[in-house]
Amino acid sequence: MKLDYYYAPRTCALVTYVNLTEAGAVFTVHPMSFAGQARFEPEYLKINPKHKVPALVIDGKPLTENLAMSVWIHQNFPDAKILPSDPWDYAKALSVHAWCASGIHQHLSRINSPQKFAAESSKDEVIRLASDFIHENLAVGDDMLAGREYFFDHYTGADAHFFWCCRRATQLGPQLDDYPNVTAHFNRMLERDSVKKVLAFEAEVLEEFAKAS
Repeated sequence: MKLDYYYAPRTCALVTYVNLTEAGAVFTVHPMSFAGQARFEPEYLKINPKHKVPALVIDGKPLTENLAMSVWIHQNFPDAKILPSDPWDYAKALSVHAWCASGIHQHLSRINSPQKFAAESSKDEVIRLASDFIHENLAVGDDMLAGREYFFDHYTGADAHFFWCCRRATQLGPQLDDYPNVTAHFNRMLERDSVKKVLAFEAEVLEEFAKAS
């Protein structure tokens, strides 16, 4: 099986990178800089016409979206338990993934790039409203993680997705200080070998991109 993974630093491509690493998968990483136009090149648009990352090419067949990739990893590397085996918990894990992708990520995008969503005169208001929504979701996550180390009885891909959301939030403004369970989960994730490996790789890629600019 040949796996090619298209990744950009700081983006949600961290999620599947962590999960592939957790699964012990052998894959080739293709770093992409969002400062350039690589994701709009015709060659990449054939892989992902949405010009986003991540994209996972499996024996020449492209797959996009972190949720779908978690399902694929779970099916092909079942011992890694990237998703729960219990049918109800499995469905709930997909729910957490979907929440991170559609309920949190969209607000992070508005903070990061308000100009894509509003006129110049309204950008500050877009950032303020999006930040409020981030805090609302962090409070939800804090309740979900009460008394738990992870969202389920063991690490799953949903933990990586929520971790990325939290990390990106802290990079853009909203902090975790008022959410003790979220903070504990975040710190716990930072101690996982898979996360350490991905963050070290991210630092290397950012350094290389800086040298090339």
